[in-house]
Amino acid sequence: MNIVDKIGSECLRKGMPEFRPGDTLRVHCKIKEGEKERVQVFEGVCIRRRRGGVSSSFTVRKISYGVGVERIFPFNSPQIDRVDVVSQGKVRRSRLYYLRDLTGKAARIQRRERDTQRPSGVKKVVSDDATAESAEGSENTVEA
Repeated sequence: MNIVDKIGSECLRKGMPEFRPGDTLRVHCKIKEGEKERVQVFEGVCIRRRRGGVSSSFTVRKISYGVGVERIFPFNSPQIDRVDVVSQGKVRRSRLYYLRDLTGKAARIQRRERDTQRPSGVKKVVSDDATAESAEGSENTVEA
């Protein structure tokens, strides 16, 4: 590991949620107006995620009053207060630039079911009434 990577690894941000292009994000960024500082929320679809250690960034696109607005956020920026994943999108591309040309319902992205895999050895309960009546005293579980 060279000196640049070693210094860069110290600056990496921890505690950011995992997200992919197609996910709807709510980015809470700090805005400084004069002497005051406030948090402004920017909610939209992640259309790009650039991974590169210290210089990684992600692009979020939203529609504001009929106009598409894109904003590029540096991943490790101190101006980002936090990032919330509102929903996960089902896409087959890593760069969703085609959304720029789509409008209305065509620009929607299907929701992806959250990855909920059952750990090995956990049993699935069968809720069939016929099975329950026939197995009166026995346990109603089936190995998953």
